[in-house]
Amino acid sequence: MKPTDTKNPEYFHKVVDCQYACPSHTPVPSYIRLIAQERYTDAYLVNWESNVFPGVLGRTCDRPCEPACRRGRVEEEPVAICRLKRVAADFKEDIADKLPQAGQPNGKKIALVGGGPASLTVARDLAPLGYELHLFDAQEKGGGFMRSEIPSFRLPEEVLEEEVGYVLDMGIKAHFKTYVDSMAELLTKGYDAIFVGCGAPRGRDLPDLPGRQEAAKNIHIGLDWLANVAFDHTDKIGKKVIVLGGGNTAMDCCRTSRRMGGEDVKVIVRSPYDTMKASDWEKEDAVHEGIPIIDNHVPKEFVLKKGKLVGMNFEKVEAVYDSEGKRELVPTGEDLMFYPCDDVLIAIGQENAFPWIEAETGIRFTSWGTPIINDDETFQSTRKEVFFGGDAAFGPRNIITAVAHGHKAAVSIDLYCNGKDLENRPPPHVNLVSQKMGIHEWAYDSIPVDDKREAVPLVALDKALKDRALEVELGFDAQTAFVQAERCLNCDVQTVFTPENCIECDACADICPTSCINFTANAPEDEMRGKLAVPARNTDQDIYVSEALNTGKVLVKDEDVCLHCGLCAERCPTAAWDMQLFDYNVAKATPDLMEVK
Repeated sequence: MKPTDTKNPEYFHKVVDCQYACPSHTPVPSYIRLIAQERYTDAYLVNWESNVFPGVLGRTCDRPCEPACRRGRVEEEPVAICRLKRVAADFKEDIADKLPQAGQPNGKKIALVGGGPASLTVARDLAPLGYELHLFDAQEKGGGFMRSEIPSFRLPEEVLEEEVGYVLDMGIKAHFKTYVDSMAELLTKGYDAIFVGCGAPRGRDLPDLPGRQEAAKNIHIGLDWLANVAFDHTDKIGKKVIVLGGGNTAMDCCRTSRRMGGEDVKVIVRSPYDTMKASDWEKEDAVHEGIPIIDNHVPKEFVLKKGKLVGMNFEKVEAVYDSEGKRELVPTGEDLMFYPCDDVLIAIGQENAFPWIEAETGIRFTSWGTPIINDDETFQSTRKEVFFGGDAAFGPRNIITAVAHGHKAAVSIDLYCNGKDLENRPPPHVNLVSQKMGIHEWAYDSIPVDDKREAVPLVALDKALKDRALEVELGFDAQTAFVQAERCLNCDVQTVFTPENCIECDACADICPTSCINFTANAPEDEMRGKLAVPARNTDQDIYVSEALNTGKVLVKDEDVCLHCGLCAERCPTAAWDMQLFDYNVAKATPDLMEVK
């Protein structure tokens, strides 16, 4: 194998698994250390720079960081990264005077269609550069689907108001209760660029299922129904409710139903339980509230008696996989299963809808109804001054992905408005600094602790189900937050090796608690991974290979299971190892980061 190029910032970035997995690359270990030090405001601001909505995401994020967490490889549960983000939001001081303000006007005017996380992120990034920003949204307030589709028992309105307000207070000209119905007309308004972040607003239906039209009064599209509840247009539902679908929207629908009068609420889904799209914790929360999830059932018809919906029939299926892993749902041959209901909520997916974008604008779409985009870095459409992001770009994802899109689109818009090449993008900002304070002392808490992950405490169930506005999760207190923060293994403090200092004494290999350090003859990667003291089976994570040492051997380290404990650096008699803090920040469209030659 060739020596690892540690000068490439993406090498160490990939080692910080949680940050690497985050779409907006939030420096997770950095803010968790600040929480452990009770520096909540600083932790919040580290989050805010990357993900814009720490209080919202600390409650609702899909948490791609947690499955990637290194702690989950050495014990059962990862660090509670998401809920620690909420701790920073809950315990911070007033930050209004610490946030950037609108910059001096630069003469450029941008339209933002949609008031959700993608558009708000673009606005947050471009406002300090002096852009005049006009945001259009059909709702009465900002937030997009964060406001209309996430129930208030998961996301209190005051949390959303606060964080949306931080952006709108940066001089954004907000046009609420304004539906943009013509892109062609918008293009005549003199905007230098237009960003479309209107989400994927159309919930999928089952229009051809027998009984659908006859029972329409009691069959609701989940997305629309949640919005009607959020804006107080709907205040009740039948006692017996079936929710169709296995995603997070279905979980929100069923839990909201319990609070709106539903006594017998069931989720019925086509796929097996383990392959449902809903996050594991969303499913657990639904089950905790007494909602059964019935899997492997395909809806066949809505059943009516005397013109009234009384239930649904389902076909029992099982998942069968072919040799390539492709799944087919095969009927088991059993009789149809009947489940009674008064109302049905259909939450089987979302679709993009752009009836307001005319063909003559030159904006083209795929057969799936999504815009044709140059790539997932520029987000530029087939009309050069129009950019897309969030669910509007590639279909339904999640809030943190929309934020990441917004950051990239803001960079593109700034480059475009300044006549620069959109492909010549600013690199990430990287720093690597030794944490050595003494022979056996580091500027971070390097000893891994054995504390287990704790669940976030909840409001009593009987009280929670009586009030749809009452937040269910109470959040961690300061002491619990400290204990949970200390579980972080500080993966951003890298083990940096200097080959010319190494005398091959094997002291580091002897003391390594996971046996991830090896001195061995070089070999092709497949062979190398297999012959290490502990074979490196996770090919998604790199192995570090040094230059040839004096004996002709190479040092090989499996980055996958390293605990970043610093024992190798403490034990090394020649300082061949050092623990160095790796800072990685994706460049944003801000005055000090956007100077691209």
